[in-house]
Amino acid sequence: MDLELSDDQFELRDNIRSVLEGASPFSYVRGIYEGTEDASTLWTQTSELYWPALGVAEDAGGLGLGFVEIGLLAEELGRATAPGPLLAVVSQYLPLLARSDQQARLAAAAAGEHIGVLALAEDGRWSPDAISTRAVATTDGWSITGKKAAVLGGACADVALVVARIENEGLAVFLVERSEIDVRAEEQIDPGLDLADLVFDAASAQLLLAPGATTDAALVDVTQRAAVAMALHTVGACRRIFEVTLEYLKVRVQYDRVIGSFQAVKHRFADLFLALERANAVGYFAALAIEEDDPARIEAVHIAKVAASDCQRLLAEDGLQLHGGIGYTWENDLHFLLKRAKAADALCGSRVHHRAELAQQLGLLEVVR
Repeated sequence: MDLELSDDQFELRDNIRSVLEGASPFSYVRGIYEGTEDASTLWTQTSELYWPALGVAEDAGGLGLGFVEIGLLAEELGRATAPGPLLAVVSQYLPLLARSDQQARLAAAAAGEHIGVLALAEDGRWSPDAISTRAVATTDGWSITGKKAAVLGGACADVALVVARIENEGLAVFLVERSEIDVRAEEQIDPGLDLADLVFDAASAQLLLAPGATTDAALVDVTQRAAVAMALHTVGACRRIFEVTLEYLKVRVQYDRVIGSFQAVKHRFADLFLALERANAVGYFAALAIEEDDPARIEAVHIAKVAASDCQRLLAEDGLQLHGGIGYTWENDLHFLLKRAKAADALCGSRVHHRAELAQQLGLLEVVR
């Protein structure tokens, strides 16, 4: 397993960063918060660059890149606090849609012609075992009833892949059009993520993946991909917190000295750097384990999400404190990064969830479902 990025991967990361620095500066993010900008602008630009197609197979209309490249995109989106549904599309919707026979829809989604999301979590739990949404057969198809919580990109989705339970059979995946969904987008800490609860009241649905071992395996794979992408997204936001805090401490003067020159501050930055690099390293190890379908992927996914969580707790706290009073102001851009890191930490399984799953995987305890 080669843990070094290739020259092509470095170039891809640099190109993504360059585009986002121009297309999604803090002024644009501020406009999203204040309601003067629309996230669809960035979605259109990235679709024209075929970013949704990065991880889709070439024979399905995509660029055929691997999950490490998706991780690079996820990290840079976090670093830029980029608004819009791109992360949800590339890390959740498309990987699951690719498991179905919907090749025309897959190609259309890869081209950015519609926005799709994965509706899985219920009652704050990112686990197929927690799903209570029900699907029943009707004379002309299927009907779904239930509620999905905090769906990434749900507020702007055209279509949702809904994981629901068929009685006496198991979990299945259904495609539900926007017109059949009651979208409840409440006020949120980071409006750029377009989070929404999706409510289904006997909604008409199309069966994509029937219950069975294949579908169960697909759901495990996609939930792991989503968790690692979100971990790297969190790392991206944390890296930018580190960068802007470091730059601030190079110019902030106290007692006639630049405060970044104080030994105690240097020690804190050493701790921040170690936490950041650790989270980055285990995040990409997990991404590569998924790409190569290594047996270590199960443990690696949980470790990556926990490391990202620990990283954001330290970076958010110290980043804000080291900025002093200015860090608490609306005018300072730091709060966009803090909110992205905090919001991303809670998605795709909290650190408590992933620690418990890891402990169960290692045989240390039995998780109460």
